[in-house]
Amino acid sequence: MANEIPSLLSRIHGPILITGHTGFKGTWLTLLLEALDIEVVGYSLKPEAESLYSRLNRQGEIVEIYDDICDIETLDNFARNTKITSIIHLAAQPLVLDSYRNPLTTFQTNAMGTANVLEVARKNKFINCVVAATTDKVYRNDNQGRHFIESDPLGGKDPYSASKVGAESAISAWQHLSHIEDGPKIISVRAGNVIGGGDWAKNRLLPDLIRGFSKEENVIVRNPRSTRPWQHVLDPLMGYLLSLSYGLGGGNIDSFNFGPSEPSLSVKEVVEISSSAWKGQTFIQEEEGHQTKKLESSVLELDARRARECLSWTPVWKQQDAINRTVDWWYKYLILGRNPLNLCREDIEYVLSYYLEFKK
Repeated sequence: MANEIPSLLSRIHGPILITGHTGFKGTWLTLLLEALDIEVVGYSLKPEAESLYSRLNRQGEIVEIYDDICDIETLDNFARNTKITSIIHLAAQPLVLDSYRNPLTTFQTNAMGTANVLEVARKNKFINCVVAATTDKVYRNDNQGRHFIESDPLGGKDPYSASKVGAESAISAWQHLSHIEDGPKIISVRAGNVIGGGDWAKNRLLPDLIRGFSKEENVIVRNPRSTRPWQHVLDPLMGYLLSLSYGLGGGNIDSFNFGPSEPSLSVKEVVEISSSAWKGQTFIQEEEGHQTKKLESSVLELDARRARECLSWTPVWKQQDAINRTVDWWYKYLILGRNPLNLCREDIEYVLSYYLEFKK
């Protein structure tokens, strides 16, 4: 693994607390920090059986605790005991459709959970910076194809996006507290739809496709014309680390978007790319899912110019490359029997080599 830290990340020193470290993004971020030889500790709910964390047998690999971020006392004690230097807050209820089934839990986790994390950081002066991940879905979206910038109005119609707007409100309030109290730097990061090896969540396009492809079963694809800013998980995660370094260096910008440089791909385009990348038979059935279309926005675009200009961040992979990389990861793991940890490390090596070569 890479032992040299890209100069843009040289301000980061551990231990870094990742909330939600057993989740898809949290597991990838843990591996990324380990590749950079930066100490990481984790606070999260117990992992799901088929999660990337479980597939990699990560239990006990770092100092960690399984608990709820809504339990502020346990969270505070863990932060004190581990003497963390910064927090990257990923813990969330991340699924739009689940938020309709459990709206109160979604709000408690996403809004009040974020407030708990920020309050722990405010109370403990050894914590220097918090990078809090929300979502690209916090913007007030009229489905007109606008490329959202960080200063655009926020607003969520579904419980998930509304709960993340609640998280953004908490972030804004604690940013104000930090400013008047000389507290930790707090930065909100908003990423598009992340994909990559190991995501097995239900009602997500790539995991649904992979489940069907690997079993040679028919995959029903709804809302084929809907667009999303697809990106490989390592691209926004590098953005989160660059945001952390920026905050530790005294930067004064409070929010960053992370998304692809090119226009968002439609669901139909993603399905076609994925089907071509899978080295086997695939069975696809398209449907205009009117019910789910009412529940989610159909058009979504992000403008990430601020991250490019202030953080020297840029996506390593275009959307098509990210899709191909994701499908290839799963094919090598499920069909060829490759070690999933090695597959993750290969992707991480590729990204870090890019930053070491071009970003010094």
